[in-house]
Amino acid sequence: MERSAHIDTFARDNLPPLEWWPQMLIEGNPDVDYPARFNCAAALLSEQVAAGHGERIALRWAQGEQDASLTYAELDVLTNRIAHVLTQDLKLVPGNRILLRGPNNPMMAACWLASIKAGLVTVPTMPLLRAVELKTILEKAEIHAALCDVRLREELDHCMDAGHASHAPVLKQLLCFNDEGPEGLESLLKDKPADFSACDTAADDVCLIAFTSGTTGQPKGCMHFHRDVLAMCDTFSRHILRLSPQDVVCGTPPLAFTFGLGGLLCFPLRAGASTVLLERLTPADLLATIDRFKVTMTFTAPTFYRQMAALVGRYSLASLRASVSAGEALPDATRQLWKQATGIEMTDGIGGTEMIHVYVSSPPEQVRPGAIGKVVPGYVAAILDENLNPVPVGTVGRLAVKGPTGCKYLNDERQKQFVQGGWNFPGDTFKMDEDGYLYYQARNDDMIVSAGYNIAGPEVEGTLLKHEAVAECGVVGAPDEDRGQVVKAFIVLKPGFTGSEELKKQLQDFVKENAAPYKYPRAIEFVTQLPRTETGKLQRFVLRQMAQG
Repeated sequence: MERSAHIDTFARDNLPPLEWWPQMLIEGNPDVDYPARFNCAAALLSEQVAAGHGERIALRWAQGEQDASLTYAELDVLTNRIAHVLTQDLKLVPGNRILLRGPNNPMMAACWLASIKAGLVTVPTMPLLRAVELKTILEKAEIHAALCDVRLREELDHCMDAGHASHAPVLKQLLCFNDEGPEGLESLLKDKPADFSACDTAADDVCLIAFTSGTTGQPKGCMHFHRDVLAMCDTFSRHILRLSPQDVVCGTPPLAFTFGLGGLLCFPLRAGASTVLLERLTPADLLATIDRFKVTMTFTAPTFYRQMAALVGRYSLASLRASVSAGEALPDATRQLWKQATGIEMTDGIGGTEMIHVYVSSPPEQVRPGAIGKVVPGYVAAILDENLNPVPVGTVGRLAVKGPTGCKYLNDERQKQFVQGGWNFPGDTFKMDEDGYLYYQARNDDMIVSAGYNIAGPEVEGTLLKHEAVAECGVVGAPDEDRGQVVKAFIVLKPGFTGSEELKKQLQDFVKENAAPYKYPRAIEFVTQLPRTETGKLQRFVLRQMAQG
């Protein structure tokens, strides 16, 4: 590995042992032939300005009835000033982790870019996470500082409150943005210099730790290098999406989710395009945004496309050329419904936080019915059995992937499950045809994917078991036409409690209050016992069969 620029060496010290890494396909691929040292934030932003593109619009947003924007040059200066605040006021040094918390807005985007310019390791988090979930992330990544939208500070305040159950002593500094007060980020940055020399990071210095729940509910920190950030732009975006400076993108995935970070920030910046950032979007809002800002490309989950299809007649989508779907399996019925409504062939993709972004997809003209697509250029895929042997064409097996990006968990034994024999195993069952098209079958773990959110069943169980009425519970995904799956809880009550609609609502509200609200069980069934093996192990496959019925 190249000499690190990190003074705080935590990230590199906690990478998996090299023998646990997947094989990285970098040599001989001109798309990812990067110099040994560069800063990806400078590459995405400052290089556009240096190339004479500073007057192009980088970020757009709605400010009431008015349209607002920042050019590349203005965004570059803003991120430089924030970087000065981070290094001067907060005294942060390269390699320090910084937690980012905010909805999709210009300051959230600028804080991510500025933090990376300063050589920090960014840890973006979902706006809906509660203090107990943030505490786990703060402690696992040993995060001492946070940048937070002032409207979302309450949960982090709990983490800094010595008297609160979610107190995380590791967190020492909290600075809020979109804050008009004298202690806010905007007040601190206004007098800072417009120039900042980006940290001289190595291509393989960690710049991003993206947390994913996994199947156990114990978060896994997926560590990504500066080169990984550019690689997602120069593979999927370059070859499949083919963004140009004329493109305007928008969508729903949070910037804390790598699907959103790539599609709504990194991809457009890499291409010199612009992105529309909006904090809250309903299907109607997204259609209105396409109409208002003349959007050319959207990023969202199949659930949204299905709901939007019924509303398209109320808006002009004349500017829209591409629709990208990821985050959950795309039903062919949804693809056809969207195509009938708009004339646009959906670009489907499967990716993952471990791989940073999409690695299986096809451009619209190469779509094959029922298939997600082929591997993105730069990646290879195989369908393997439990012994890592290839299965015959058309046979269902485990999807295995290699490419210029790959899984590198933060100090986690589960690295050996995800990476085997140099392959990344995302945890999906697929089959491949003779032409290399990949057909999704199912998850081969207990992850519930609902409306684009990954929800770990055991995590929801752990929350429900804290309620006074719950003796036992098992949580699985139940099929749902709109969301793909919904969280369904099978609950055995303690003596003295009776199952009722009122109790169902109490339990749902309890989960919303003690975990991210999207994790709550939309379906609850009271049962007298749960299916278990002779050794007492919960038989989830039986619960899944019950949920199917």
